[in-house]
Amino acid sequence: MYRSRPVRLAAVMSLLAVLLGVAPARTAFAPFADPIIFLFIGSFILAEAMFVHRLDRRLAFTALASPWVGQSGLRLVVTYAAVACVISMWMSNTATTAMLFPLGLAVLTELGRGRERDREFQRYAMAMMLVTSFAASIGGMGTPIGTPPNLIGLGFLSRAGVDVSFAGWMALCVPIMVVMMAFVVVWLLVPRSRGIQIDAAGRQAVRDELRKLGPVGSGERNVMLAFAVTVTLWVGPGLIQAVLGQTHPFSRSLNTLLPEAVAALVGALLLFMLPLQSRPRRSTLTWEEASRIDWGIILLFGGGLAVGQLADSTGLSSALGHWVSDQYPGAGTVGLTMVFTGLGVLLSETASNTAAANVIVPTAIAVATAAGVSPLEPGLGATLGASMGFMMPISTPPNAIVYSSGFIPIGQMIRLGIVLDIAGYIIIVAGVLGLGWMLR
Repeated sequence: MYRSRPVRLAAVMSLLAVLLGVAPARTAFAPFADPIIFLFIGSFILAEAMFVHRLDRRLAFTALASPWVGQSGLRLVVTYAAVACVISMWMSNTATTAMLFPLGLAVLTELGRGRERDREFQRYAMAMMLVTSFAASIGGMGTPIGTPPNLIGLGFLSRAGVDVSFAGWMALCVPIMVVMMAFVVVWLLVPRSRGIQIDAAGRQAVRDELRKLGPVGSGERNVMLAFAVTVTLWVGPGLIQAVLGQTHPFSRSLNTLLPEAVAALVGALLLFMLPLQSRPRRSTLTWEEASRIDWGIILLFGGGLAVGQLADSTGLSSALGHWVSDQYPGAGTVGLTMVFTGLGVLLSETASNTAAANVIVPTAIAVATAAGVSPLEPGLGATLGASMGFMMPISTPPNAIVYSSGFIPIGQMIRLGIVLDIAGYIIIVAGVLGLGWMLR
């Protein structure tokens, strides 16, 4: 239900473009077969395989059961946040939150025995629940596949003639992600973890969950192999290009033969080829399992690309861009990046991150082009700004999930969300303007 209305709207707009004679059907529906769509599909299938074989849960429980955590409440919640952040770089923010949410509740149940009215425990519980959502949303910025707005931004930038590689995106966005997570730890977690110690029952609850998974199975090993191959194919061409240069023949041929969409499909194909058992033969992932991916978000993204392409081909984007640039002459790269990052943050609080990116990113690119500046920084700022949305339970599905815990007063979520939105805005603008040169 959360995304059903935007999905229907995207499909209706593409259909109306044909019925009203704006564009022929072949043109209007071509973006639904854009290579970025297949990058979406491949990465979603990889994430589904991690979920099916419970590899994501093993990674989470292994980290939380590590000796480093010990009895420290702070180390536990920092590790918990780090796990959420890292997993959401490769899986959807919603799936990551949904996976870690019951684990966090189980730990809090053990810690809270006899402390239900303890103010220190209530503050700690609120921080753990909030960071489940916050860390997942922040981690999604780290890779192009971490969250749909990233791929939307890449798609629109590519159509504007600005190609950003997988490795290039990570070189820019991982530092932004790390700084934001460091801010969350210092500002949210450290002050609310004082006086919290994990007793034997709390540590045992995590170990019990890890023990239930049993030994590492062939399915998990196959998923790790497919995932490792895919990440290598995603990152490798960018690293080779950085070493040999963009004009080297090998770099050019590698980028042509192995775009990110092809790499994702190679990984997905491996899941159907690697055997889980020989008799009867069963692959690591069946089509019935793979078909459970979120097709709605794929259609929504295709519709967004279609609308953006039609706005460009009909001259609407150019007209809007020139109008805005006439209203604010001389804004330049810095001004436009600041404006559209802020608009992305604001819009993400009232609409889904995907819908916000579909609206604000093409607008930012059109205005930058009309103003005669590179669309890279304003487009990236708008893309990352659309991944915010920390204030309200309705802003993102992860927020809604953690709010249901009962540990988060709505007033606290709004106040803390505003602070994180402002800090995120500053960090994104500084990061994009300071590191954007690497992608040119």
